[in-house]
Amino acid sequence: MQKQAPALINEETLNGLLGRAITDFGATSLAALVVIGDRLGLYRVLATSGALTAAELAHKSGTHERYVREWLNAHAASGYVNYLADSGRYQLSPEQAMLFAQEESPAFIVGGFQTALAAGRIVDRLTDAFKTGHGIGWHEHHPDMFPGCARFYKVGYLNHLVQEWIPALDGVEAKLKAGVRVADVGCGVGYSTLIMAKAFPRSQFIGFDYHDESIAAARRHALEAGLSNVSFEIGRADNYRGHMYEFVTVFDALHDMGDPGAASRHVLRTLAPNGTWMIVEPYAGDRIEENLNPIGRAYYAASTLLCTPCSLSQDGRMGLGAQAGEARLRSVVKGSGFTRFRRAAHSPVNLILEARP
Repeated sequence: MQKQAPALINEETLNGLLGRAITDFGATSLAALVVIGDRLGLYRVLATSGALTAAELAHKSGTHERYVREWLNAHAASGYVNYLADSGRYQLSPEQAMLFAQEESPAFIVGGFQTALAAGRIVDRLTDAFKTGHGIGWHEHHPDMFPGCARFYKVGYLNHLVQEWIPALDGVEAKLKAGVRVADVGCGVGYSTLIMAKAFPRSQFIGFDYHDESIAAARRHALEAGLSNVSFEIGRADNYRGHMYEFVTVFDALHDMGDPGAASRHVLRTLAPNGTWMIVEPYAGDRIEENLNPIGRAYYAASTLLCTPCSLSQDGRMGLGAQAGEARLRSVVKGSGFTRFRRAAHSPVNLILEARP
């Protein structure tokens, strides 16, 4: 039997791949450091105190200098903190502060690291799921998942929902200003619902989610916000209560559902005849090759760890995934009885879709 000739190795290609893998290894390790820095307030101290030595940052934050020094150097090597060699101090630039210290900044990214780290904490369950095909429910993840995911998505809702996405819908903003009933389905801890309720005080908002711990958190957030035109209830996308809603929203959740068709049919049943359903989904092209980029990488990874297992844990098991794309979403929604469907707006990370009866 003739032996197969060994494959020729392109050293330049190999070194490029190795460099990328080392970058990813460093980034994976850094995720834990980002969560630690956020919990201990290290970013906020740096952002408000100017350039500091490791010892000064440790003193101001009530932490141990030896740990803080390594934490700072890992961040400096990543380009997330600036090291001032002449003085031995470390400093956050205004741009770095937007990513790590300013919760309401449009670039705040800590929730993403928090989510990725939490997802990996059930790696044994996920490994088994790859072999069995079984799903893993959203509620079965590590408790850090829920606030982390909420913080990640809150950034987009806070900076785009009222300012850009709702105005892009046909006639919805005027209705909300006048006062209508709104259902926010799959609301999680309630940030999307509360942002809308604050912006449109004449309208009444109900947030629904099947995860009871998230609903409890949403109710606490509503109390803290002092809003009287919002409430939260436990309810699934295919059986939440109420009818004749003028506006229904589903934020970054339709692809997580086992049977998004059943959810779509229930939305149609609960909408007023001239109502509007806004569907916000992760941005994706309809072909795989359109999504082979840094954003697609992040979303495909999240889809593998979170979204697809969630869908496969529910009746229907459609497993749309976070990169479903507009064409597949249109097929689901129009196949459920909606006659009008269009892309109202988009950003590099979101699709904003409008469906009407």
